Amino acid sequence: MSDDATPGHQAHVLLVDDDERIRGLLQKFLMRNGYLITAARDADHARRLLAGLDFDMAILDVMMPGDNGYVLCAEIRESRDMPILMLTAKGETSDRITGLESGADDYLSKPFEPKELLLRLKAILRRAPAGGGGAMPKTLHLGTARYDLDRGELYRGPDPVRLTATETTLMRVLAATPHEPVSRADLVEKLGRDGDTSGERAVDVQITRLRRKLESDPKQPRYLQTVRGAGYMLAPD
Repeated sequence: MSDDATPGHQAHVLLVDDDERIRGLLQKFLMRNGYLITAARDADHARRLLAGLDFDMAILDVMMPGDNGYVLCAEIRESRDMPILMLTAKGETSDRITGLESGADDYLSKPFEPKELLLRLKAILRRAPAGGGGAMPKTLHLGTARYDLDRGELYRGPDPVRLTATETTLMRVLAATPHEPVSRADLVEKLGRDGDTSGERAVDVQITRLRRKLESDPKQPRYLQTVRGAGYMLAPD
């Protein structure tokens, strides 16, 4: 748990950057430091995530295809009070002013050290009022089941569904990037398995078991999908 999280709460951060390499590196770094990260590749992807999830903070890259980070920042600010940190390759005063005018709380010019981003994130969250991201619970709805992102718990109706330690890890990893496939290799790594075919087979077995707890028809999964050539994906309502 990060220093900024209250007991039982893991700060949930939306990370938006079109550079897949940077996005992946920052996601892994921040998750290792106790944050729950949901990543988006562009503004449209971020909008879909924002429609179904609640966040404590957003980190937005400025230069992206389609709508840039300034546009997305202004849209978020119209409906949400959560803190926003802008990442920009431009360090000119005019660009910083544009970011602040669009509603950003802070900015960080590329290139930067990941530790500096972490310190900025912690400082912003400390300044943010409690519940700044909204009062809605952070929950993914999966038909008659729901997954509580804060607690890492699965429910069917009011009743908790018992998950093994491995299933709990799988759900946390898949729920961090809903509607985005996670490769079998990444899942093998997250589960601490051997990086060979036996490790991938072990992941497949765990996915099958988890589907029995998620799906009304595990043989035709709706919510825990196989994405051919890409891995597995959690697809909440």
